[in-house]
Parts: sequence; C-alpha cells; structure tokens
Amino acid sequence: MNDQARTTEQMTELLSFRVGGQDYSVPIMSVREIRGSARATSLPHAPPYMRGVINLRGTVLPIVDLAARLGLDVEGDEARNVIIVVDLGERTAGLMVDAVSDILTIPDSEVQPPPDLAADGARGFVSGLTIVEGRMIRILDLHEVLPPPGEEAA
Repeated sequence: MNDQARTTEQMTELLSFRVGGQDYSVPIMSVREIRGSARATSLPHAPPYMRGVINLRGTVLPIVDLAARLGLDVEGDEARNVIIVVDLGERTAGLMVDAVSDILTIPDSEVQPPPDLAADGARGFVSGLTIVEGRMIRILDLHEVLPPPGEEAA
C-alpha cells in the first residue's frame, strides 16, 4: 500500500488488555479511565458475572467480571486486579481484567469479522479480530458485553 492510500485509510484506536490469558480490546473512545481494583459491594440476585458495585467519585458503578461474562476458565480472582471504566453514553460500567497491555492504532482494513461458529449468537461479544505482532486480538462489542440497564440486580 502506498503512503497516500495509507493516510486516507480509516484507523481504529483500541485499548488492549488480557483476560484469562487471552488478548482482547475495546475502542479507546469508550474508555473513561483505568483503575486499580476496588472491593465491590455485591448485589442480591445479580448475574454471576456481576461482581457488584463500587463508589466512583459519588457514582455507583457496576463492575463486570469480564472473564466470567465471556465464559473463560480462570483460577481465583487474584489475577484480575485492573478495572477499565467504559462509557457508552447511556451506560457506564467497570470491566475487571487481568492487565492492560497497550493502545493500538489499527487500519480498518486489518480488522476482520469473527467467524460464524455458533448458531446461538454466542459470537455477539466479539465484533472483530485483528493480528498484532503475532497475537490474535479480539475486539469486544461493549453493547453486547455490558448488561442492559436494570439487569445488574433483580
């Protein structure tokens, strides 16, 4: 690709992180902040992936254990000690992850759709895939990952 074509190509900025030994990312524009883990207050009747809520400067912030939400097998909670606060406008939540890796700038042409492997729509959490330095990085669809408003607790 020549330099002129490269300058007109759309680029996507992603925050990459690790969960359960795997590489994931979210659009950088949806990231509000990155925090060290905080002890969450559990909520009754919450789904298993909801760790509870924390007080973030006077705002009650739901915390999603991303490994549990994605159905990943992980041992213990010790490894997940970073919270990525994401904001989708109508919803704000914290994603509990193992570690934040990097900020990536990826040409849109290098993002591929996930394969259609499940008839039940399980692929809905991943909106795209890209390869960076030999690592397959999954791009999460936050609208699918975050619980709908009001589902944090029954």
